[in-house]
Amino acid sequence: MKILRWKYPIEYELNPTEIDKGNNWVTLKLKNISKDTLTGVDVQLHSSDTYYLKVYGTWWGFGSGKYLKELKPKEEVELVFRINALGSADVYVTLMSRIYARERFWWESGWTHIYVSDEKAELERLLVLSHPYTKIGKTLSAEATVKGLRKGTGLKLEFWVETPAGKSEKQATTEIKELFAGEEARYTAEFTPKEIGFYTVYAYLYDGWQRIGYKTNYVYVQK
Repeated sequence: MKILRWKYPIEYELNPTEIDKGNNWVTLKLKNISKDTLTGVDVQLHSSDTYYLKVYGTWWGFGSGKYLKELKPKEEVELVFRINALGSADVYVTLMSRIYARERFWWESGWTHIYVSDEKAELERLLVLSHPYTKIGKTLSAEATVKGLRKGTGLKLEFWVETPAGKSEKQATTEIKELFAGEEARYTAEFTPKEIGFYTVYAYLYDGWQRIGYKTNYVYVQK
């Protein structure tokens, strides 16, 4: 599925967003939609999960960056990156340059999700059902949404919480019902904070023994 995205001063598109496991090629289209010429443009593609998806440049260069001498107003370029995928992950683009060879300029895109074609489901989101702040002793719920990508069984979901003291504790393991393509299901786990500070909540989606997705969220606990 092709999605054209826009974040001033760059219009961008990454394709394909559905790939097979192993080595793949993706093309990043960039268009300067401003009235200013960007010079010395350093473009990099980053993975949010380098275990499951690694980004390279080309077969001849193993960096994830590309260099453009300039990108003029309304000019469009296509940059090719090689990626190696074990599983699905988000990627994003950064761009560092100068405007008229003087002012330094930094730009960062939103995240684009790269799907591995044989995966059964994805972990869409994780929410902690509370206000940004909560109190010690108040039980909280974490809610994860799983979306089916194709019909399949053997999925499970784990919830973990890392306390302000640095201790990680498993809160729940849930076997996921059979999902069809496009079907969503929500699962929750409860935990009760006993310390002041930031808690990190994790949800991990597994297909058998292999992790195929994860999300994190945060909550601050006070007296």
